[in-house]
Amino acid sequence: MARVCEVCGKGKLYGSRITRRGKAKKEGGIGRHVVKVAPNTQSPNLQKLRVLVNGTPKRLKVCTDCIKSGRIERAY
Repeated sequence: MARVCEVCGKGKLYGSRITRRGKAKKEGGIGRHVVKVAPNTQSPNLQKLRVLVNGTPKRLKVCTDCIKSGRIERAY
């Protein structure tokens, strides 16, 4: 099973990690320069919970945004 929220569909976020070197202009340097650009990913904060789905408890991977907003009904 993928690392995706089963309620809202939130998945991985893809971007770049930028490495810079040098002293900033406002600190008296000649400016910061890009040295390297590396791929970067951020994963959603998923929790395995027992959730009521159509009145029956099921174990789902749910992101913390869905838990906080009350989009799910917990089964204790």
